Amino acid sequence: MSRRSKRRPGSGPSPPPRQPAGAARRFRRAATRTAAKTRPAAATRPGGLTIRRGTARDVPVILSLIRGLAEYERMLDQVEATPALVRRHGFGARPYFETLICRRGKEPVGFALYFFTFSTFLARPSLYLEDLFVVPEERGRGAGKLLLSALAKIAVARGCGRMEWAVLDWNRPAITFYERLGAGLRKEWILTRLTGSPLRRLARSR
Repeated sequence: MSRRSKRRPGSGPSPPPRQPAGAARRFRRAATRTAAKTRPAAATRPGGLTIRRGTARDVPVILSLIRGLAEYERMLDQVEATPALVRRHGFGARPYFETLICRRGKEPVGFALYFFTFSTFLARPSLYLEDLFVVPEERGRGAGKLLLSALAKIAVARGCGRMEWAVLDWNRPAITFYERLGAGLRKEWILTRLTGSPLRRLARSR
């Protein structure tokens, strides 16, 4: 908390202390570098592909891509997401996730939805990728690699020790793609989930 400088009533606000010109330039350069570390580039690939962070205005696009992913994974009947829920939990007072949207020209062709967890063994944060989806006609044209590269940059800039996600065991094209990037498959772990009535029942138990 900053302390107010003592001054006579009516004397007006004190002018800020001057910095030497060299110090001011160094401060501006450092601030620019810090911002650049966590902000994905607006245009990162020739051919019209761009990546940028999702905003509240992108809620319809995000929801459409979530539904596209669910359809591809044969889980469309499980989608309960609505524009209001995506807006509240992604762009409300307490956001639970962040997004990146990939476009070719002005057309959205893919997205990534992610959040941060913590690794007790590494004692460092982890970037968890909940959803990665590229529309079928754009697969193999660089959008998926570009999204993952942007996510890796964010993970490194925020001091993460790792980046994790899950993949369905029948999705061989995705598994092969991830292995080519150097990702390891942790087959000894079993995904464990409580949802719906079992979750509520446990919450009521003593």
